[in-house]
Amino acid sequence: MIKNTGIAITPDSERVIIRPYIPADQSRIPKIVSRVMALDEHAAEEHLKRTMRDFSARHHNFDAILERQFEAVRAYMPSDFAPSKTQRLLIGAYFIGERSYESTGLFNPSIVAHPDQSGVSGGSLRFIISLRATGEGQISTLVFRSGLIDKHGSVSIDKASGLARTAEPKPNALYDKTCFAIKLYEMGLENDCSKHTIDPLPAEFTMEQLEEKVKDYTAGHQPITQTDKLTCEKILWLARCNYEATFDPRFPLSERVLFPLSPSEQNGMEDARFVFFKDDDGSGKYYATYTAYDGRVILPQIMETEDFVRFKMITLNGRAAVNKGMALFPRKINGRYAMVSRNDNENLFLMYSDNIHFWHEAVPLMGPLYPWEFVQIGNCGSPIETERGWLLLTHGVGPMRQYSIGAALLDLKDPSRILGRLSGPLIHWEDDSRSGYVPNVVYSCGAMTHGDTLIIPYALSDQQTTIALVSLREILDKLS
Repeated sequence: MIKNTGIAITPDSERVIIRPYIPADQSRIPKIVSRVMALDEHAAEEHLKRTMRDFSARHHNFDAILERQFEAVRAYMPSDFAPSKTQRLLIGAYFIGERSYESTGLFNPSIVAHPDQSGVSGGSLRFIISLRATGEGQISTLVFRSGLIDKHGSVSIDKASGLARTAEPKPNALYDKTCFAIKLYEMGLENDCSKHTIDPLPAEFTMEQLEEKVKDYTAGHQPITQTDKLTCEKILWLARCNYEATFDPRFPLSERVLFPLSPSEQNGMEDARFVFFKDDDGSGKYYATYTAYDGRVILPQIMETEDFVRFKMITLNGRAAVNKGMALFPRKINGRYAMVSRNDNENLFLMYSDNIHFWHEAVPLMGPLYPWEFVQIGNCGSPIETERGWLLLTHGVGPMRQYSIGAALLDLKDPSRILGRLSGPLIHWEDDSRSGYVPNVVYSCGAMTHGDTLIIPYALSDQQTTIALVSLREILDKLS
């Protein structure tokens, strides 16, 4: 039933991004700058020339990057500090560095139709694959590749650019006051401090306005209590966890790297499950549920985009918004948002909500049944709507922590009704692919259909990604 395409999306250690370097002891910054300024003009020019020679071809607009990083540390210098352009660029170079973000693995893929189908011949479909990339520091980032499946079922992946760039946070993005207040209540932060901080804000406010209100409250309540101090910290933490990020649309999809920008994500953005969601009015956008990880605690989040250029990251709240592995249905079910989740680390649950950001209801859907999934089960992405039911790809964990991909079929009107379930794995590791960063694992975060073909991108041992094709009719026959 499985047709292997032979495609291998592999990590490339030569693909790097620029990240700021600011010493933890910020008193070192002016010392480093002073050493640069002590160089005579010729020496400074030679060091800058060498830096440009070694690094400018590896990044777009490298001199602009250096200039921008100089401006980031200028605040540590005297107000009358006036270095030459050579000195500015060279100072900037001392406060940035390259990070190899995908040298370890490209895995846990998800696939959706590309928003731009222009120029695609009849019967073909352009798609986007999102991938979890890991490299230096084992920090997980989100990257993208594009490809095409033609009318004959042949799949190709577009060649990736040798360059990469991170998204820029949108300055002064707007926050919805009502939604923000509800999130604070969910966090147990409904008190005088939060009330006096949030109430004066307009219906939509910016981070700058929020920081000003926190500053005003703190200044007016000295000495500030430990409870108020914690509340203020959590208010700002929540705001920083909800942000917008934008890429320059002139650069190709494969160059776009969503690197963690919020405190909840500082150790990674993990396992994004993308889906194109169509609303009741016919409009649509892409959503992706993902796991934010700060090194200690995981936080379920959702991102939204219409074009894979502008992204909005939002925390998920509610007593049912816990754990990893949430996957959104591609449309509302009986007028409500719906998700498949794994609330207890072992079983699959069905969740419903009237608000996509708040989830309170979770009912059991299915648990481990067969030996290859006795340890736990989870989903492999959003359910796929077919004429016979919702096709749900699952993953199961068996003996020796082996991960396999399975499938189930849920009723279209009532997804809590299981119409069928494979007794054995649909995809299992093979001898030539079982070794890698995490051995004996196959895993996917989302599949899609094209005609009668089910397209399943999946990771091999948390290191590289391949694509399998399955006859949709054949798998539905086995499940019906």
